Amino acid sequence: MHLGLVGLGRMGANMRARMRERGIEVTGYDRNPEVSDVDSLEALVAALPSPRVVWVMVPSGEITRGVVEQLSTLLGEGDLVVEGGNSHFTDDAAHAELLAARGIRYVDVGVSGGVWGLTNGYGLMAGGTEDDVAALMPVFDALRPDGERANGFVHAGSVGAGHYAKMVHNGIEYGLMQAYAEGYELLTAQDIVTDVTGTLRAWTQGTVVRSWLLDLLVEALEQDPQLATIDDFVEDSGEGRWTVDEAIDQAVPLPVISAALFARFSSRQVDSPAMKAVAALRQQFGGHAVRAAQPPA
Repeated sequence: MHLGLVGLGRMGANMRARMRERGIEVTGYDRNPEVSDVDSLEALVAALPSPRVVWVMVPSGEITRGVVEQLSTLLGEGDLVVEGGNSHFTDDAAHAELLAARGIRYVDVGVSGGVWGLTNGYGLMAGGTEDDVAALMPVFDALRPDGERANGFVHAGSVGAGHYAKMVHNGIEYGLMQAYAEGYELLTAQDIVTDVTGTLRAWTQGTVVRSWLLDLLVEALEQDPQLATIDDFVEDSGEGRWTVDEAIDQAVPLPVISAALFARFSSRQVDSPAMKAVAALRQQFGGHAVRAAQPPA
């Protein structure tokens, strides 16, 4: 199978490498010529066999909408666009309608895995028709974790379902990171606990709270036991807000996820060991930028 990939940033470049390792031919395009295989979106489309498949992996919002609009003029009947960025699920219906008017198919995919996806594989949540998702299974199989018992993929539902599922996933992620971070802060508050990192490390096996996120928190603390090099300012990338907005629209109570989102807002006002831990976790699993700790006033 041969597909085009638009966007070769942290996620896109690793996805291209993983697909190539598993026998998928990938032609990538990025505005950065140092990482791009071709020099334009037009050249990307021209390099693909028919029916053409183009996976879009660029920042959500206006940039994604612009790429989809441009592809609607370059692709034709029977071609397929896959939108794998962190778009709001309501954008998918508009993208699908625009492309369908030209006979172009559309699938949205929520992608999780961060900077570790190249090695570990990605979690994939797809939205679209049965036939369109089935046509993409070689790609999904290449991207998701290896092994007979590995999962990592779901056809979540119709167009928009992939991004909706990813939105909820990221909302849960907010709550999990906040719980670990608050536990870390409470451990540091009591003088009788002299090995906080070791305590958290002990939890990574045999306990009900073990998880990959806990492993990453331990790794961050092993690198910087006091998290002294990280500021406690924590960004929110949008999905947490969208999850809370959707909960309000659907009258679904989300006290944990909502509190985790508001905690990120509070990180921008006061020093907080817990929010340093959340910042460290985001850097560990996603390669997200952190702010350097500020010198005392």
